[in-house]
Amino acid sequence: MAMADRIVLDPVTRIEGHLRIEAQIDGGQITDAWASGTMFRGMEIILKGRDPRDAWLFTQRICGVCTTVHAIASVRAVEDALGIQVPPNARLIRNLIMATQAIHDHVVHFYVLHALDWVDVGSALTADPAKTADLAASISDWKGGVEYFRGVQQKVQKFVDSGQPGFLASAYWGHPAYKLPPEANLMALAHYLDALNFQRDFIRVHALLGAKNPHIQTLAVGGVVNPVDPNSENALNAQSIAFLRAKAREALDFINRVYIPDLLAIASFYKEWAGIGAGPGNYLSYGDYPSDGSGSPESLLLPRGRILGNDLGTVLPVEQDKIKEYVSHSWYDYSGGDGEALHPFQGETNPHFTGPQPPYDFLNVEEKYTWLKAPRYEDLPTEVGPLARMLVAYASGQPRVQELVGSVLENLGVGPEALFSTLGRTAARAIETLFIAEHVEGWVDELAGNMTTGDLRIHAGELWDPAQWPATAEGYGWHEAPRGALGHWIRIRDRQIENYQAVVPTTWNASPRDAAGQMGPYEQALVGTPIADPERPIEILRTVHSFDPCIACAVHLVDARGRAVSTVKAL
Repeated sequence: MAMADRIVLDPVTRIEGHLRIEAQIDGGQITDAWASGTMFRGMEIILKGRDPRDAWLFTQRICGVCTTVHAIASVRAVEDALGIQVPPNARLIRNLIMATQAIHDHVVHFYVLHALDWVDVGSALTADPAKTADLAASISDWKGGVEYFRGVQQKVQKFVDSGQPGFLASAYWGHPAYKLPPEANLMALAHYLDALNFQRDFIRVHALLGAKNPHIQTLAVGGVVNPVDPNSENALNAQSIAFLRAKAREALDFINRVYIPDLLAIASFYKEWAGIGAGPGNYLSYGDYPSDGSGSPESLLLPRGRILGNDLGTVLPVEQDKIKEYVSHSWYDYSGGDGEALHPFQGETNPHFTGPQPPYDFLNVEEKYTWLKAPRYEDLPTEVGPLARMLVAYASGQPRVQELVGSVLENLGVGPEALFSTLGRTAARAIETLFIAEHVEGWVDELAGNMTTGDLRIHAGELWDPAQWPATAEGYGWHEAPRGALGHWIRIRDRQIENYQAVVPTTWNASPRDAAGQMGPYEQALVGTPIADPERPIEILRTVHSFDPCIACAVHLVDARGRAVSTVKAL
């Protein structure tokens, strides 16, 4: 392997956590790739010996962004172990918390984390505001006008001229891979700023239902702790319902009038990306948003299932005992040898860093090269996330998802094969955002209906007392987090956590090679990607960002040698 042909992106920015990508370039395209998470995961060690009822508070601290999702998966794991079924109001409040998280996360990802891979801010500063206003009016009736776009342009220009341009300072502006005309760039930049305002206001739903964001405070094993009483000022009441309805409608309005039109407008200039960035072709969705307390696959709004080899004609069942993790190329040791794969109930977290000491040029990718384990379903690398969910829903016959997917494909003039790509992954996230947002007000109405009929139950308290627990128990909790299939597995002995493992979306997607040498989804998706300028490989960012990496979740938050990662001084 000629090292001169290998390029390194470290750190990959506009993500959560620390990700390194090394790629081999030959003939103007990527021929091999390696993804490395460069922080150690250690939350499982911290949880051992603790009260299972407290686990959800700890697991939220895996990440500063994906807090709610770990809380949900954790309480579900304990409830599964103890056989607890939550009451309807708790289910609805959880659905609303999860949906708010998904909508907020997807909007932030598209505009703040991913859009600048396609939108050239430098070009936007040369746009004609009048032509921009005409363009914007042709795709949506969202606010606009010549003065509006001129004001955005002047605001950003002032920011650039300040000498402290922040995120605008380290980008690939002017790269030949950018294709939008200046006016489209200015329109998208304006909506970038609008999205910042939207997400700041919309996440107030978590302030009401979760007490705060990030790190909500209102979950509990067995339900939630939000009192529900239409006659109390200190509970979720009629005023709260009105607030939730208003936010649900505002979100749907923004998605319909801004997010979806922007997706279609930008994607229309990048249709070649419908043939770039395909992963392993295997997709997994645990499903989510239950309509009753049974936990059955039939109760889930987002269907549960697997797709193999891009075959949309067959949706396979999902069984938790088919999931295992390898550490053959990860900086961990397994007591039985690194060639084996362990199910999460037997999972081990034994860190053993064998990588190069800085400074170094390249990782030794023939051996161990990342802090991420390699999850596999029946020994197959598998992609998770919005694309997986929408493919499973589409193939399962979900009518609204089929309608939305068909509409986007028709609008862009591409066929179903375009779904298996970087462009498809980005489009699926927008489709899912709209699909979820269309159901939020219905859950609010259902919650209001329960309050009206006097059903105020929020917690199943019969198994709260550990004295009633069995001597040993094990369970798992699944949640479709914004970034994909999230699973927490717990083993309880003598009322304490004996073992705990979290297999998170980015661990699936950013996984390294396994014992058989199979690449993870990031690595596979990068192979074949054309690179116009190896010194500015924006094409790598486009595909990697389309997965929305969260390395903090995948590798958690403890330094390998026990050193302080950072020091924060409270003033």
